[in-house]
Amino acid sequence: MTTAPTAADLRARKGGARLVMLTAYDYPTALALDACGLDILLVGDSLGEVELGYDSTRAVSLEMMAHHVRAVRNGTTATHVCGDLTAGTYRTPEEAVGSARVLVEAGADSVKLEGGLVAQVSAIIADGIPVMGHVGLLPQTAAVYRREGTTPEEADRIAAEARALDEAGCFAVVIEAVPPALAERITAEVSCPTIGIAAGSECDGQVLVSTDLLGQLPNPPRFVAPKADVHGIVVAAGRAFADEVRGVTNAERKAV
Repeated sequence: MTTAPTAADLRARKGGARLVMLTAYDYPTALALDACGLDILLVGDSLGEVELGYDSTRAVSLEMMAHHVRAVRNGTTATHVCGDLTAGTYRTPEEAVGSARVLVEAGADSVKLEGGLVAQVSAIIADGIPVMGHVGLLPQTAAVYRREGTTPEEADRIAAEARALDEAGCFAVVIEAVPPALAERITAEVSCPTIGIAAGSECDGQVLVSTDLLGQLPNPPRFVAPKADVHGIVVAAGRAFADEVRGVTNAERKAV
């Protein structure tokens, strides 16, 4: 059995083979993705939008996140499992530690939080829980989803946040929706690996929402090239079963 990499293993990958991270929210998907040689499965709060049909990630509670972490943990042995701290659950260092413990008790190997919250990161790490940072577009607080870091001032702020998270001990930092040149700059300035999404190809790794990669929903984001059409497969299978139950033949269906 392959042993899942630890946070220390992943941090040591800086400058080496690129890290590969996908999201997972349920047991069957985790079981399949655990066999793919990935480095990290992120139980992301994106589940609010792509798994539960809400309008934003802010609808996801810590209890909901723990529920999905348990499901992914049950299907995972070879891949590092990271869980998102949900909106409003890490406003203070003390609250951050308590919330991180909930996800670790549910089965997460590490947690991720958004923004340059060094005090919270430091407190969680001091409690013995590894932390992944997240800069650039921050879905939990963004009024609209747009590319960040497009002005010199924004770029400097985001780069400074990434450096601070690195110095605080994050084992990796996600960079979301920034210009590729900024992602490349940050990657050169920090000692931990960077993991990009909609941020160009020069990060130390890449992450995608598995729902988008697998084509589980129609109309995936423009920056994603789905590798499958699971939505279409499910529709076809469901129709085939309905026809079978109702006694409709293929020839009859084609004639309709």
